Parts: sequence; structure tokens; C-alpha cells
Amino acid sequence: MMRAPAFWWQRTGLPALCLAPLAALYGLFSGRRMKRGGAKATLPVVCIGNLVVGGAGKTPTAMRLAEALKERGRRPVFLSRGYGGTLVGPVRVEPAHHSSRQVGDEPLLLASVAPTVVARDRVKGAEFAAQWGDVILMDDGLQNPSLHKDFSIAVVDAGQGIGNGWCLPAGPLRAPLRAQWSRVDACLVIGEDIAPVAEFVRSVPVALFYGQLLTDALQAETYRGLKVLAFAGIGRPEKFFETLEGLGAIVAEKRWFGDHHRYQPSEIKALLSDAEAKRLVPVTTTKDAVKIRETAHDALHAIRVLEIGLQVSDFDNLINLLIKKIY
Repeated sequence: MMRAPAFWWQRTGLPALCLAPLAALYGLFSGRRMKRGGAKATLPVVCIGNLVVGGAGKTPTAMRLAEALKERGRRPVFLSRGYGGTLVGPVRVEPAHHSSRQVGDEPLLLASVAPTVVARDRVKGAEFAAQWGDVILMDDGLQNPSLHKDFSIAVVDAGQGIGNGWCLPAGPLRAPLRAQWSRVDACLVIGEDIAPVAEFVRSVPVALFYGQLLTDALQAETYRGLKVLAFAGIGRPEKFFETLEGLGAIVAEKRWFGDHHRYQPSEIKALLSDAEAKRLVPVTTTKDAVKIRETAHDALHAIRVLEIGLQVSDFDNLINLLIKKIY
């Protein structure tokens, strides 16, 4: 997947203005599409999506919600489109038998927490998933109208917000904000510094929550002063680099790849060789480790994997709001 153009995240300039007519058409189409009524699933459906293209922290949010629901006696089951995978589904993800090439990288991570179903057709996927739980957590799909959502959370990256506020292709919005807010019950802003999105936060018309992606204290201590070569193929690699720097690591080299990038053995070999020559420790994300394990398993022993979790202020209030709405 190609990296998002820089002008998406800047105040409106010439490129965005030139694409404004296309953005208006796209916004009209996507806004009308979101108004369609979706099929009602057997189980309540909770959607974790984002307002813009790219990564915002949906998967860590979905995993944290699943853990919280399990603590309350619920049986969550994940539903994913399986972006990047070849299987149409519906199929339950079995990490011991499925690869990221088949089901996508994120479903493999989700499956470590709760039963996970991959399906291109979300309606069929929801019915198939009903045999393994009592509530469906749908990773992404906020703008997809095919399946009715009983509760929707829009996840926003505090580092980028909604960019220039324009729809594709002039900006990163997947649909006009007004159309999206009408389908959202809560907004979760993830990031330590919300100053870049202060104006956006003031305009949020739904229940607002704040979260941070953190690592445990013991793991964090091992990065302080460590010189690393950091690499990632995620929606916003900059966030990964910033997290490492926040832990006190010295990020001497940064390498980024497209979201859902499939690493070739030769690429991993080159990264390790470069890190060794410069006396750096190679570090990547859990999402990238899933794919490296499949194509260059033997190399993983030489790569550190930064594991993070989501911490949400007023998390109990978010869960209570969710449960009240869906049950």
C-alpha cells in the first residue's frame, strides 16, 4: 500500500484544491451510501473504525474491548474483512494453520485474544461468527452500510486527526464528517499529546474518550538508551518511531514500508546486516512480526518486537456506555 500524500495532513494547498471536484463527488457518493440501512445480525455488532484512511489504533482498541468484555462475562468474537488476505470466507482464523497471506495480518493478532472470523461479506461473516460468541467486534467497516451496527467507535490518531478535513482524494476522510458522526456513538482519541487535534476535539458531537498506546514498565526499561534500527509496515510508522523515542531509545535508523507490507527474506537479511554493521538493535511491531515469522522465521531471534497495549481514561464509562446500548 502506498504512503498517504503529505498534503492530506497539511492546511489546504494547491494539490487539494485541484482535487476538490473529485473530493466533492466522492463525498456525495460515500455520504449517501452510509445512509443505507444494513442487515441486522443475530448478535449485537460493535464497530471499531476510523474517520480517515490509514492506521489509527483500531486493532489495539478492538483487542482491549474484547478483554474488557470477557472480564464482564461476555463472549466476544471478532469479525474482519481480512485486508491483504486471499480467503473470501467466512472462515474462522486458526493461527496454527492460516498465514497472513491467507487471512491478513491483523486477524492473526485478534485471534490471540478471541475467536476471529474473516469474511469479505460482512453479513455472512456475522451470521457465521454467531456460533462462537454473544457479541461481534468488527474491526473497521464504519463506512460500510451492509451490516447494521449497534454501537460504533471512531478511533482517531491524535498525531494526525482528520488531516485537512477533505474527503478522498483531496484529503484522508473516508466520507463527510457529518455523515460519519451520524453513525458514531463514541470517539476515542489515541495519543499522549492532543494539542494537534484540539480544534477537532472541540467539535466532536459524541461521547469523547482519550487513550494512549503503552508498553509495560519492565519492557520499557529495556529500551532506555538503546540504539536501534526501527522498521515498520503499518498505517503510520511515525507513531511507532515516536513511541520508541518516548521510551528513551535512540532511533538511529528509520525504515518504513507500506501498510500490510509482506517482507521478503532478502529484505529482512538486508535490514539485519545493516543493523549489525552499524551496531544497532533491529526493532519492529507485533503486526510486522506476524509476517516476518512466516517468511523469515529464523531471523526473529535477532529482532526485538515492541509490544504495546491500550490504556483508556474513563474506560469503565466507555464499556458501560457500550453495554447499555447493545444489551
